[in-house]
Amino acid sequence: MQTRQLGSLEVSAIGLGCMSMTPIYGEPDPAEAVATIHRAVERGVTMIDTSDAYNFGANEELVGRAIGGIRDRIVLATKFGNIRRPDGTADVNGKPDYVPQACDASLRRLGVETIDLYYVHRIDPTVPIEDTVGAMARLVDAGKVRHIGLSEASETTLRRAHAVHPVAALQSEYSLWTRDPEAGLLDACDDLGIGFVAYSPLGRGFLTATIESLDELGPQDRRRDMPRFQGENLQRNLMLLSALREAAAQANCTPAQVALAWLLATRPFVVPLPGTRQRRWLDQNAHAVEITLEAPTIAALAAAFRGENVAGTRYPPAQMKRVSI
Repeated sequence: MQTRQLGSLEVSAIGLGCMSMTPIYGEPDPAEAVATIHRAVERGVTMIDTSDAYNFGANEELVGRAIGGIRDRIVLATKFGNIRRPDGTADVNGKPDYVPQACDASLRRLGVETIDLYYVHRIDPTVPIEDTVGAMARLVDAGKVRHIGLSEASETTLRRAHAVHPVAALQSEYSLWTRDPEAGLLDACDDLGIGFVAYSPLGRGFLTATIESLDELGPQDRRRDMPRFQGENLQRNLMLLSALREAAAQANCTPAQVALAWLLATRPFVVPLPGTRQRRWLDQNAHAVEITLEAPTIAALAAAFRGENVAGTRYPPAQMKRVSI
């Protein structure tokens, strides 16, 4: 497996997102989820990413069980500050006194003494980012965290945070059909020496070219609430897939692998973080590092998936208010 740098932190060129290993896109098989983490490590996928927001901490507990005995072979990343409640409401919390509480709780659930990469999951607009990052820096000093990161932060917030303590990585949604980071964020990361972790690099499954209808998603699948998967938006978006399928046929690989290879070709510090709960998809994703797309193909895909061609926002309105702050 190739590696890339997130600041001074070396990670596999493709990571493993663990969110779907707890119920969000349907009911997962915990045993298969644990086996998927083990397969990732076998294949040299070192970056394992979770959050305390995923199923109210249960995802961290699952990851903690899975990494017993292989802790020294992974780069463990988790997040805090994106508060989800059982009644469906949500909030953010970046208050300095909350940061160590959240970290200690994650350490307990994960069963580890140190988190390799600790992100603030969503930026709290009521708290100066300098205060939140200052509290995270104290966790580094205490040996509880090795590197810090931000998720869904604006360029301004990123620069302010980095001035307080070196930020290893910015994690934001980035894929063929979510191109927002190209409007300044990637350049800022390049300028500051910060790595960029691209979550949902397969568009929550859309870029696998296997979802043709909302009816294919289970009744509890979170994607049913996302505008891009609904009604006319989905029908318009499906028209974009012809360019992806053509590129996959030319490269003799799958559309998902092309989507990941396209991201890998954008910048040398971009690390795609596809999420999966099954070994077969983990294997397929890992092979994407071996695919080299020709420059005309890269350009054609970028043109086909221009922002104005994509229908619908990536989250419902309430969630969109909590990104790019």
